[in-house]
Amino acid sequence: MKHGQILGVINLIHEPDELEALTASRCPATVPFGARYRLIDFTLSSMVNSGISKVAVFAHTKYRSLMDHLGSGRHWDLHHRQNGLFVLPPIADDMSDLRKGDLYQFFQHRDYFMRSQAEFVVITRSHIICNIDFDRVVRAHIASGADITAICNRAEEGLPGKARKVKMDEDGRIVAMQDHYGRLKSDLICMEMYVMRKELLLELVETSLAEGQDHLVRHGIMSRLDKWNVRGYLYEGYLGVINTVASYYANSMNLLNPAVWRELFFTPGPVYTKVKDEPPAAYMEGAKSVNSLIANGCVIEGTVINSIIFRGVHVNKGAVIRNSIIMQNGEIGIGSMVDHVILDKEVHIEAGRDIRGVYDSPFIAVKRKVI
Repeated sequence: MKHGQILGVINLIHEPDELEALTASRCPATVPFGARYRLIDFTLSSMVNSGISKVAVFAHTKYRSLMDHLGSGRHWDLHHRQNGLFVLPPIADDMSDLRKGDLYQFFQHRDYFMRSQAEFVVITRSHIICNIDFDRVVRAHIASGADITAICNRAEEGLPGKARKVKMDEDGRIVAMQDHYGRLKSDLICMEMYVMRKELLLELVETSLAEGQDHLVRHGIMSRLDKWNVRGYLYEGYLGVINTVASYYANSMNLLNPAVWRELFFTPGPVYTKVKDEPPAAYMEGAKSVNSLIANGCVIEGTVINSIIFRGVHVNKGAVIRNSIIMQNGEIGIGSMVDHVILDKEVHIEAGRDIRGVYDSPFIAVKRKVI
């Protein structure tokens, strides 16, 4: 397929978010993950690796960090004049407009869609982490004759995070779809990734808004399952749903499995992020690291076990970090112990502290805080 035929849309309007302190001053798309990445990097990289050269990010609230992270799109090779990356902020005359759904914002930015020569649109969220070939999905969409294709995953019971369940018939058509809090009995979850023709999306926007409906999935797709041919595409790679603190922690810890790391970050293509040049991590005399991800720019004088350490973290002598996530430029004081803890950017733990959480409810400290 010609790559110019596909338009990428990363939809951040009313994205599910129960990440508590982690999104107090940032949107879910820019929550740090995996020692040097942000959640949006996975969807954006999959689009780029699939040959999608024009991507629109529909921002909603708390998007200053999003603008800072994405910049011109250069780190994803999306900084070209004719195509490239477009961050579209919400258009609102008053606060009530911000409460309206994603179809309202698609309508407000309809000129963006109309100017594009793309035939197909891939619409995604940012809280789903995976590494997927969208070109293959679009080809399957065309071959199936579907009006809309929803990318699905057969998930095990107890998958961390809150996801929408779907049910398909023997022909692959979706016959039932629920909201995140429904009770549909199915092991198939919707990855909040949809493929459709651009003209169908514009028609859906117009007709739904005319009926007083403004949510893409709830109003535009779920209410039309009997009218349109909505089919499922089964994705079989690693999937992470990150919209709760417990799911963020669980998926982060999964990265310590080398098989998960290789699959998520390199198959079928690499995951790109904003580049920050840092010297290699420095391991001082007496330092110890076991089964951990440690980014560049760190100074390790103490012990790090089963943990994820972001750039520029300083672990002082005698400090012990276990089963924890320490974000950029944090510091663990001399002789301190942290276990099942998530520390946001620039959190400093003073000397001699003992801070512990549990797997299902890790202790969280907000950024720029001294404890």
